[in-house]
Amino acid sequence: MSDERLVAFLNRELSNFTVMYIKLHRFHWYIQGQRFFTLHQFFEDLYAEFSAHIDVIAERILAIGGRPLATMSKFLDVQTLAEATADNEEREILKTLVADFTQMSEEIRKIGIPLAEEGQDAATADYLTGCLKRFDKHKWMLEALLDQR
Repeated sequence: MSDERLVAFLNRELSNFTVMYIKLHRFHWYIQGQRFFTLHQFFEDLYAEFSAHIDVIAERILAIGGRPLATMSKFLDVQTLAEATADNEEREILKTLVADFTQMSEEIRKIGIPLAEEGQDAATADYLTGCLKRFDKHKWMLEALLDQR
């Protein structure tokens, strides 16, 4: 039997990762300016990473006896990340991503890992810890870009 609280958390994160995946595509398509080539490629790398995460989270939910959400309407019902706005400028995009990575890290650190540990689910805790490592690196890199100006 699955831990319903952990499954609910993972479904929320699955929703957030899906929103982030779409948001990164939007930023990839609309980025302009002097750092276009660098950021265009960076956002592509990130959305490819999030595509893989989406699959891993859904499969993890199934592996622990849950059912992953699988429609946009359900994702939008439970997500905690805001969708991208239509007229982002480069600096606004970078700040938005820093805030998103911060929020996702805090949710994982404060809710997800403790739930996995409470349920003695080392595999989920390990996966979420790996996400924290990646998100901390992405946040650091984005903050470095923001300090260049």
